[in-house]
Amino acid sequence: MRQVMVRYRVRPEHTLENERDVRKVFEELALRKPASLWYASFKVGDNVSFVHVVADDSGDRPHPLSEILAFKAFAAAIERRCDEQPIVTELTEVGSYNMFGD
Repeated sequence: MRQVMVRYRVRPEHTLENERDVRKVFEELALRKPASLWYASFKVGDNVSFVHVVADDSGDRPHPLSEILAFKAFAAAIERRCDEQPIVTELTEVGSYNMFGD
């Protein structure tokens, strides 16, 4: 299973727009229910930084987010919103409790 963390910082004037678009992604995910995806998004205490934690076991199949229209729209707009561009960090799970449906 691949697990990544993506962090970035938006310009203050784009915080609400970013939150709205992230919520749209989760609304579409709730409708489509991709089985091989675990995804969470968080806003950091500074109100302009965001962290996304994504795990998927899609293997050689296309990544589940690549089929989500709201995610495509979110990703297309992220560059213009950011003060700090997204940084993707690969994660290796050491342990978890009830995080991704354990």
